[in-house]
Amino acid sequence: MLLAVLMYHGGSMDLPAGAFETDALGDTAGTFHAVQLDPLGGGRVRLSVVPRPPGDAAGIEYR
Repeated sequence: MLLAVLMYHGGSMDLPAGAFETDALGDTAGTFHAVQLDPLGGGRVRLSVVPRPPGDAAGIEYR
């Protein structure tokens, strides 16, 4: 996923260091985040950042 995003943006992106903090989204203070991949129509996909569930529920989930 990271490679696809970087390739789409010409090979590199500049991010502020705060983008990697646990509460970077501002609404889920103290939680870590994961990537959610959703297929869209027309051969497109959406990558979203979502809060990780606590404990063992934080594995890979197919929806």
